[in-house]
Amino acid sequence: MADRAEVSRRDGELDDLVRRTLDELGPDGDRRIGAQLLGSAFGLLSDDPDPLDLKIAAAAMAEMREAFAVFAPYRDVPKVTVFGSARTAHEDPLYAQAMVIAALLAERGWMVVTGAGPGIMEAAMEGAGRDHSIGVAIRLPFEQGANAVIAGDDKYVTMRYFFTRKLMLVKESRAFVSLPGGFGTLDETFELLTLTQTGKGLPVPIVLLETPEDPFWGQIDEWVQSALIERGFVGPNDRSLYFVTSSTEEAVAEIARFYSNYHSIRYVGDNLVLRLRHALSDAQLAQLNARFGHLVARGRIERAGPFEIERRHHDHVELARIRFAFRRHRSGDLRALIDAVNGFVDPAGATAPR
Repeated sequence: MADRAEVSRRDGELDDLVRRTLDELGPDGDRRIGAQLLGSAFGLLSDDPDPLDLKIAAAAMAEMREAFAVFAPYRDVPKVTVFGSARTAHEDPLYAQAMVIAALLAERGWMVVTGAGPGIMEAAMEGAGRDHSIGVAIRLPFEQGANAVIAGDDKYVTMRYFFTRKLMLVKESRAFVSLPGGFGTLDETFELLTLTQTGKGLPVPIVLLETPEDPFWGQIDEWVQSALIERGFVGPNDRSLYFVTSSTEEAVAEIARFYSNYHSIRYVGDNLVLRLRHALSDAQLAQLNARFGHLVARGRIERAGPFEIERRHHDHVELARIRFAFRRHRSGDLRALIDAVNGFVDPAGATAPR
């Protein structure tokens, strides 16, 4: 094992290599983050890694880079990810349900992201149309590749690892619709709920869409109440993280309602900054403090202008804001606060977030 002096010397050499590489490449982005990325890569190479570890890291980085490039031209277009079974047949009512919800959202300016396979994924892309679809496929020995809607399109990428694919199915989207499915659909849906519940993901509308004849998600919602909430494994407010419906119109209305006033969130230090389409009145701000004061670690919920880092990044500086020091273990209650903020405006005029 290398002694401390040797480790310090090697770390210093790596730091110098990172600085020289950044100077040569001249990245336009955040130099600090670029240094972290290069430092991790060079550090891994210098650790004499197992070849399999190196292979996983290299493949993951390569396919993330490819996926980022696919999404980059559409960064400012709101996206909704649709999950559901690859085994859903064309004649299944769920297939029609997926087509309709995707078509309705595409009409309102949303792009639809799916896993690019058959079944619900193909139905959603068929409903949205090729121009409004992005496909993120997984290479499996028993899958047939991309569905006919997205095959050969520039907005299609194939990935080797489920974890990188999940990242791209979630990272860019501002809303999610899950139709019934098997282990894969349940895994994606519950991971999304976990990210939102724990605060690792930002609040988003999560619609669980079924058909009136088959209350698939209704049964799971009942199980959440009886098996999870009553045992104290999740809180009662965590049921507000998702919305169960058999109506495509209600599903679209739920997504629109979520963005009727709320626009986005950013954390600056320990401040949670809520960007809003409409400024709050003194009375509305007082209502929030009275009802949601338990979310505040210190001080109060208050109006705010953009932080300096938001100005530097041109991060929606034109929007109204409120901010507070957030108790981060209360993410379920944060959704209730967003609902309250949205309740201050008429959702009829809501548009897709940009």
